[in-house]
Amino acid sequence: MAIWDDTLTPRDREVFAKSGYGKRAGFGQRPALLVIDMNYNFVGDKPEPILKSIERFRNSCGEEGWQGVRHIRELLDETRKKRLPTFYTTGHEGGSSVAFGRWHGKNSRGGEDMGKGWAKGNDIVAEIAPQDGDVLIRKQKPSAFFGTPLVSMLNEVHADTVLVTGCTTSGCVRASAIDAFSYNFRVCVV
Repeated sequence: MAIWDDTLTPRDREVFAKSGYGKRAGFGQRPALLVIDMNYNFVGDKPEPILKSIERFRNSCGEEGWQGVRHIRELLDETRKKRLPTFYTTGHEGGSSVAFGRWHGKNSRGGEDMGKGWAKGNDIVAEIAPQDGDVLIRKQKPSAFFGTPLVSMLNEVHADTVLVTGCTTSGCVRASAIDAFSYNFRVCVV
């Protein structure tokens, strides 16, 4: 049973069955791991309630983000045993407001001087930081693919499947998963 099954009506189930959707795609033969934005901007600098954490890191997921860090640590331990190629994304460093595009326009705190409190904001959380051989990609938009060399890098390692994890599921993880699918990779959100 899938986690969303209890939200589907009998009619929804019938529509999926008759339309042919719901088939498992499965894994390919050469997966790669993509860790999206597991940086201090998105989890804060320590586990604390989200309302406290967003005082310093406005995009922080707070304690829930740190729960994700623990799970991703376990995932990394397993994928490293199997020597899967591992790619990380984080935000683009600095630049003008033109480089940030619409991000500043949609957030009332977007123009804040991030200053010293944000100096490490785009650093990947130490507990799950990239290791030798891992690739760190800086991005400006939600998708790990938009304006980056990620497709070329995945092709270079002959990946046919992308395991996607990170922050936040409704934003950058979702955008990256959709783009991975659009580039004909098998996609699993972990």
